[in-house]
Amino acid sequence: MSDALVADLRAALGPERVRTGSTELGLYRHDASNLEGRTSVVCFPTSTAEVQAVVRAAVRHGVPFVARGAGTGLAGGAVPIDGAVVISTTKMNRVLSVDTVNRSAWVEPGVLNLDLSRHVAQYGLHFAPDPSSQQSCSIGGNVANNSGGPHCLSDGVTAAHVLGLEVVLPDGTIAMLGGEALEPEGLDLRGAFVGSEGMFGIATRVHVRLTQNPPAVKTMLMDFDRVEDGAQTVGAIIAAGMVPAALEMMDQLCVKAVEAYINAGLPLDAAALLLVEVAGLPNGVAADTERIAEIGRRHGARTVRIAKDEAERALLWKGRKTAFGAVARIKPNYYLHDTVVPRRVLPEVLEKVYEITARHDLLVLNVFHAGDGNLHPLLVFDKREPGVMDRVHAAGEEIVRASVEAGGVLSGEHGIGLEKRDFMPLMFSPADLAAQAAMRRAFDPIGLANPFKVLPTAAACGDVQHVPDGAWI
Repeated sequence: MSDALVADLRAALGPERVRTGSTELGLYRHDASNLEGRTSVVCFPTSTAEVQAVVRAAVRHGVPFVARGAGTGLAGGAVPIDGAVVISTTKMNRVLSVDTVNRSAWVEPGVLNLDLSRHVAQYGLHFAPDPSSQQSCSIGGNVANNSGGPHCLSDGVTAAHVLGLEVVLPDGTIAMLGGEALEPEGLDLRGAFVGSEGMFGIATRVHVRLTQNPPAVKTMLMDFDRVEDGAQTVGAIIAAGMVPAALEMMDQLCVKAVEAYINAGLPLDAAALLLVEVAGLPNGVAADTERIAEIGRRHGARTVRIAKDEAERALLWKGRKTAFGAVARIKPNYYLHDTVVPRRVLPEVLEKVYEITARHDLLVLNVFHAGDGNLHPLLVFDKREPGVMDRVHAAGEEIVRASVEAGGVLSGEHGIGLEKRDFMPLMFSPADLAAQAAMRRAFDPIGLANPFKVLPTAAACGDVQHVPDGAWI
């Protein structure tokens, strides 16, 4: 990193928002994954113009850059490689406007997901994508990874809730993709940008769709003696013509970790719990709740617990959404993939996950979006144990391969990043990857925007031709 680049950045932002100290560089060399990289400078812009100034400075000096929101990503998408400039959007955290008539809002990328829903709750609205990390993940990160969450089964993932984007492109120009018009002219570049993991530029303003709060909600919990019975219940509910707001499953080890944290009276002897939420008009919700309970019992549900009030409903959801953190009660570290498999093969793939982890002498907690087959097998371990990381990565690779072989895909909502980059050929042919690389180069011809991510060859990163040894672990 040249002193000239740092001087240019400080001239644009001021010295207090351009950090080169060892503490900041250490914090920003990784995200929430197990991957680490290296950065030489961290910038904190507060406006589109300042993001533009940082990008232009990086391009002028030929230095790669990576946008970073809250750092909750689990695939290494925000890990800086080769001393990249980290552009943190955490100070761009304003809700700029809310249109209650058209149910939309303009927000900056650093706004936290749950804060947006809290902000618009007074209007009876919410932002539908709800990742488990919604208390801490940012809208910009949701856009980058096309994030989902438990309620994506009925509401859809982030792409369905982003109407327009103001972005700083990789050459430092500003563009509007999509917008407030019902049918924006030209190609759907908004759709291309959502999920591009920082390779196509940096979003500085996001026009989001807001969703009306449902008039009635019922949340129920079913427990089973066998994981496969819970998985088959999920398929039967969908086959019956119902699409609940959410269908979430936890296996026994996960239930034990969660119950120790939330004390909700969860049945610790159950092999699996199925959390089902139904939302809509009161009569329809009541009818669907009764039908789902009957389907559950027919497929082996021992009990069906329906939350009696909002407090109990919130407690059950707290258990689901804090599952990742609760694993620390078992072992201090975890590693996971988020593959998606067809619902019909859920039981078989879950059985394969248990077989793989047992063979590698690892503990696994399964907690996942059962409604759309989005698996989240958490391999829990203590990284201080000699040789454990080799077993963890070997098991992780086998789980990914088993999912793809079963007709699944590499990621449902966490993105590809660094973690799954080298697995891309499992899903895509050389022609497919070449087409994706061509689109990347169309947005970023010189390859400085979050290089070495998603696509498995250095050639896909434009002019960048090498990955430094030891850049990540």
